[in-house]
Amino acid sequence: MPYHFLEVAVTPSVRAAQADMSVEQIWLGDHDRPSDTLSENEIAFIASRDSFYMASVSETGWPYVQHRGGKAGFLKVVDERTMAFADYRGNRQYISAGNLAVNDRACLFLMDYARRARLKIYAHVERLSLDAEPELTELVSDPTYKGRAERVFKLRLEAFDWNCPQHITPRYTEQQIEQAVTPLRERLLQLETENATLRARLDNSAR
Repeated sequence: MPYHFLEVAVTPSVRAAQADMSVEQIWLGDHDRPSDTLSENEIAFIASRDSFYMASVSETGWPYVQHRGGKAGFLKVVDERTMAFADYRGNRQYISAGNLAVNDRACLFLMDYARRARLKIYAHVERLSLDAEPELTELVSDPTYKGRAERVFKLRLEAFDWNCPQHITPRYTEQQIEQAVTPLRERLLQLETENATLRARLDNSAR
Protein backbone atom coordinates (compact mmCIF):
# COMPACT_ATOMS: atom_id res chain seq x y z
CA MET A 1 0.00 0.00 0.00
CA PRO A 2 1.18 3.61 -0.52
CA TYR A 3 2.94 5.28 2.40
CA HIS A 4 0.29 7.69 3.65
CA PHE A 5 2.76 10.22 5.06
CA LEU A 6 4.12 10.70 1.55
CA GLU A 7 0.60 10.89 0.14
CA VAL A 8 0.11 13.92 2.39
CA ALA A 9 3.54 15.49 2.05
CA VAL A 10 4.39 14.90 -1.59
CA THR A 11 2.39 17.33 -3.70
CA PRO A 12 2.78 17.89 -7.47
CA SER A 13 5.32 20.66 -6.82
CA VAL A 14 7.28 18.31 -4.53
CA ARG A 15 7.19 15.66 -7.27
CA ALA A 16 8.55 18.26 -9.68
CA ALA A 17 11.38 19.14 -7.28
CA GLN A 18 12.20 15.45 -6.87
CA ALA A 19 12.23 15.01 -10.63
CA ASP A 20 14.58 17.97 -11.01
CA MET A 21 16.99 16.23 -8.64
CA SER A 22 16.43 12.80 -10.24
CA VAL A 23 15.25 11.25 -6.95
CA GLU A 24 11.55 10.78 -7.63
CA GLN A 25 11.93 7.01 -8.02
CA ILE A 26 13.17 6.73 -4.43
CA TRP A 27 9.76 7.71 -3.08
CA LEU A 28 7.53 5.85 -5.56
CA GLY A 29 6.01 2.44 -4.93
CA ASP A 30 4.40 0.73 -2.00
CA HIS A 31 5.62 0.68 1.59
CA ASP A 32 4.80 -1.96 4.19
CA ARG A 33 4.84 0.33 7.24
CA PRO A 34 1.72 2.14 8.49
CA SER A 35 1.88 5.86 9.16
CA ASP A 36 -1.65 6.71 10.23
CA THR A 37 -1.83 4.75 13.48
CA LEU A 38 0.49 5.24 16.43
CA SER A 39 2.30 2.11 17.57
CA GLU A 40 3.72 1.42 21.03
CA ASN A 41 7.02 2.88 19.80
CA GLU A 42 5.52 6.26 18.89
CA ILE A 43 3.32 6.35 21.99
CA ALA A 44 6.32 5.74 24.27
CA PHE A 45 8.34 8.39 22.43
CA ILE A 46 5.58 10.99 22.75
CA ALA A 47 5.15 10.19 26.45
CA SER A 48 8.83 10.90 27.09
CA ARG A 49 8.93 14.29 25.36
CA ASP A 50 8.91 17.54 27.33
CA SER A 51 8.58 19.78 24.27
CA PHE A 52 7.65 19.90 20.62
CA TYR A 53 7.41 22.37 17.74
CA MET A 54 4.06 22.99 16.05
CA ALA A 55 3.58 24.64 12.67
CA SER A 56 0.34 26.19 11.49
CA VAL A 57 -0.62 28.37 8.51
CA SER A 58 -2.60 31.61 8.46
CA GLU A 59 -5.31 32.54 5.97
CA THR A 60 -2.73 34.76 4.26
CA GLY A 61 -0.52 31.72 3.64
CA TRP A 62 2.22 32.55 6.14
CA PRO A 63 3.48 29.63 8.27
CA TYR A 64 4.07 29.99 12.00
CA VAL A 65 6.12 27.68 14.18
CA GLN A 66 5.56 27.64 17.92
CA HIS A 67 7.51 25.84 20.64
CA ARG A 68 5.46 24.04 23.27
CA GLY A 69 6.99 22.78 26.50
CA GLY A 70 5.98 21.17 29.78
CA LYS A 71 6.59 18.14 31.92
CA ALA A 72 7.50 14.96 30.08
CA GLY A 73 4.30 13.51 28.68
CA PHE A 74 2.28 16.74 28.65
CA LEU A 75 1.26 15.86 25.10
CA LYS A 76 -1.19 13.07 25.93
CA VAL A 77 -1.95 10.13 23.68
CA VAL A 78 -5.68 9.48 24.02
CA ASP A 79 -5.71 6.56 21.61
CA GLU A 80 -3.73 5.37 18.61
CA ARG A 81 -5.06 8.20 16.45
CA THR A 82 -5.75 10.97 18.97
CA MET A 83 -3.55 13.27 21.06
CA ALA A 84 -4.30 16.31 23.19
CA PHE A 85 -2.65 18.99 25.31
CA ALA A 86 -3.71 21.92 27.45
CA ASP A 87 -3.16 25.37 26.00
CA TYR A 88 -1.93 27.66 28.77
CA ARG A 89 -1.96 31.44 28.76
CA GLY A 90 1.27 32.81 27.29
CA ASN A 91 2.13 36.08 25.56
CA ARG A 92 -1.53 36.41 24.48
CA GLN A 93 -0.75 36.79 20.76
CA TYR A 94 -2.88 33.70 19.96
CA ILE A 95 -1.24 33.21 16.57
CA SER A 96 -1.47 29.42 16.60
CA ALA A 97 -5.01 29.53 17.99
CA GLY A 98 -6.06 31.95 15.26
CA ASN A 99 -4.39 30.01 12.48
CA LEU A 100 -5.99 26.75 13.58
CA ALA A 101 -9.41 28.40 13.63
CA VAL A 102 -9.26 28.87 9.85
CA ASN A 103 -7.05 25.91 8.92
CA ASP A 104 -7.04 22.93 11.26
CA ARG A 105 -3.93 21.37 9.71
CA ALA A 106 -0.74 21.34 11.77
CA CYS A 107 2.65 19.67 11.67
CA LEU A 108 4.49 18.70 14.84
CA PHE A 109 8.20 17.97 15.28
CA LEU A 110 9.09 15.99 18.41
CA MET A 111 12.83 15.91 19.07
CA ASP A 112 15.08 13.66 21.11
CA TYR A 113 18.40 15.41 20.66
CA ALA A 114 20.34 13.06 22.93
CA ARG A 115 19.36 10.02 20.84
CA ARG A 116 19.20 12.01 17.60
CA ALA A 117 15.60 11.01 16.88
CA ARG A 118 12.85 13.10 15.29
CA LEU A 119 9.17 12.23 14.93
CA LYS A 120 7.10 14.25 12.44
CA ILE A 121 3.33 14.31 12.81
CA TYR A 122 0.63 15.67 10.51
CA ALA A 123 -2.62 16.27 12.40
CA HIS A 124 -5.95 18.03 12.31
CA VAL A 125 -6.35 20.20 15.41
CA GLU A 126 -9.61 20.99 17.16
CA ARG A 127 -9.83 23.81 19.69
CA LEU A 128 -12.00 22.87 22.66
CA SER A 129 -13.22 24.90 25.60
CA LEU A 130 -12.26 23.51 28.99
CA ASP A 131 -15.83 22.34 29.65
CA ALA A 132 -16.38 20.79 26.22
CA GLU A 133 -14.95 17.39 27.15
CA PRO A 134 -14.39 17.30 30.93
CA GLU A 135 -12.64 13.92 30.92
CA LEU A 136 -10.17 15.10 28.28
CA THR A 137 -9.55 18.34 30.16
CA GLU A 138 -8.82 16.33 33.30
CA LEU A 139 -6.43 14.09 31.35
CA VAL A 140 -4.32 16.97 30.01
CA SER A 141 -4.45 19.15 33.13
CA ASP A 142 -1.52 19.43 35.52
CA PRO A 143 -2.65 20.69 38.94
CA THR A 144 0.99 21.30 39.95
CA TYR A 145 1.59 23.72 37.07
CA LYS A 146 1.10 27.39 37.91
CA GLY A 147 -0.04 28.39 34.42
CA ARG A 148 -3.68 29.05 33.57
CA ALA A 149 -5.20 26.69 30.99
CA GLU A 150 -7.43 28.50 28.50
CA ARG A 151 -8.42 25.67 26.16
CA VAL A 152 -7.56 22.18 25.02
CA PHE A 153 -6.09 21.31 21.65
CA LYS A 154 -7.28 17.91 20.43
CA LEU A 155 -5.22 16.44 17.62
CA ARG A 156 -6.45 13.81 15.16
CA LEU A 157 -3.52 12.01 13.59
CA GLU A 158 -3.29 12.15 9.80
CA ALA A 159 0.18 10.66 9.32
CA PHE A 160 3.61 10.43 10.93
CA ASP A 161 7.15 9.69 9.88
CA TRP A 162 10.57 9.27 11.49
CA ASN A 163 13.62 11.16 10.24
CA CYS A 164 17.08 9.69 9.97
CA PRO A 165 19.54 11.01 12.60
CA GLN A 166 21.78 12.72 10.06
CA HIS A 167 22.39 16.40 10.86
CA ILE A 168 20.67 16.21 14.29
CA THR A 169 23.21 17.71 16.68
CA PRO A 170 23.20 15.86 20.03
CA ARG A 171 22.12 18.07 22.92
CA TYR A 172 21.50 17.17 26.52
CA THR A 173 19.26 18.53 29.25
CA GLU A 174 20.55 19.62 32.64
CA GLN A 175 19.00 16.48 34.15
CA GLN A 176 20.68 14.20 31.59
CA ILE A 177 24.05 15.83 32.22
CA GLU A 178 23.58 15.51 35.97
CA GLN A 179 22.82 11.81 35.62
CA ALA A 180 25.90 11.32 33.45
CA VAL A 181 28.35 13.09 35.77
CA THR A 182 26.99 11.76 39.08
CA PRO A 183 29.06 8.53 38.91
CA LEU A 184 32.15 10.62 38.09
CA ARG A 185 31.55 12.87 41.08
CA GLU A 186 31.05 9.86 43.34
CA ARG A 187 34.25 8.27 42.06
CA LEU A 188 36.15 11.54 42.47
CA LEU A 189 34.95 11.86 46.07
CA GLN A 190 36.05 8.28 46.74
CA LEU A 191 39.51 8.94 45.32
CA GLU A 192 39.85 12.20 47.25
CA THR A 193 38.92 10.38 50.46
CA GLU A 194 41.44 7.61 49.77
CA ASN A 195 44.09 10.19 48.90
CA ALA A 196 43.48 12.08 52.15
CA THR A 197 43.77 8.83 54.12
CA LEU A 198 47.07 7.94 52.43
CA ARG A 199 48.47 11.44 53.05
CA ALA A 200 47.55 11.18 56.71
CA ARG A 201 49.36 7.84 56.98
CA LEU A 202 52.45 9.28 55.29
CA ASP A 203 52.43 12.27 57.61
CA ASN A 204 52.15 10.01 60.67
CA SER A 205 54.96 7.71 59.48
CA ALA A 206 57.24 10.67 58.85
CA ARG A 207 56.96 11.91 62.44
